Amino acid sequence: MQDLIAFFRRFRIFLFFVLLQVVALSNYFTGLSFPRSQYNTSASTVAAAILGFENSFTKHWNLSQSNIELQKENVRLRKKIASSFIRLDNNYVKIDDSLHQQQYDYIAGEVINSSTTKFNNYFTINIGRKQGVGVKMAVFSDKGIIGIIHNTSEHFSVVKTVLTKDINIDVLIEGADAIGLLKWDGKDPKRGSITGISNDMKLKKWAKIVTRGGGLNFPKGLLVGRIESYKSIEGQPLWDVTFRYSENYANVQNIYVVKNLFRSEQEKIESLIPQDEEEEE
Repeated sequence: MQDLIAFFRRFRIFLFFVLLQVVALSNYFTGLSFPRSQYNTSASTVAAAILGFENSFTKHWNLSQSNIELQKENVRLRKKIASSFIRLDNNYVKIDDSLHQQQYDYIAGEVINSSTTKFNNYFTINIGRKQGVGVKMAVFSDKGIIGIIHNTSEHFSVVKTVLTKDINIDVLIEGADAIGLLKWDGKDPKRGSITGISNDMKLKKWAKIVTRGGGLNFPKGLLVGRIESYKSIEGQPLWDVTFRYSENYANVQNIYVVKNLFRSEQEKIESLIPQDEEEEE
């Protein structure tokens, strides 16, 4: 007890100073609105920053997961549409599972490297042979066609896009039933052209252009773009058709690779087509 009394006597001035500081600060923050609001605002700002970072991180993670789930759902639904099936019996009109067999399967992936400003542009995607991707398979997005698989490794693939000079894809102009070949002049990544359209075909501006189908790569009806302009080619009975791509290739992320389940059978039967031979004199 004597030690405690001695302690208070020895440090009485310091302890009294601390007491006065506590009372003064308490009165300052509780009695004046501005300092209190400043303190609360600072604390709120720090808390908001922490919560904002947490929300952004969570949102980014959830968005990525949502995109993956959405792609899976798109694949599941696309497998059910008519263009993914081949007719087995033409004697019936009613569509039934027993009369159709799935012709196309779809593999979801993402673009991880791309270019649109070169003379020939290629995309790299994050799926390869391990996921079932093969050379010459078609690639498209939710907004339009992308191109053809050029090469593959175990986990990655390179896509030869529609923005290459020697691309040849059969397309159909809806409404006119005009069939031609998609081409690109190596200049504008937003526009392509179609060759082989007879100028006796009646075309309309903004008519939809889709894949023709029937080949080894693309199913019928995938969106390509819309006609922007057309004019007669001097000295030829053909239209010079310019169209605007439906996809913005500078911003492509999610893609789908088309797997034609009847590809080998079609290649085998088409390999038996006789080659043109010179007539014997």
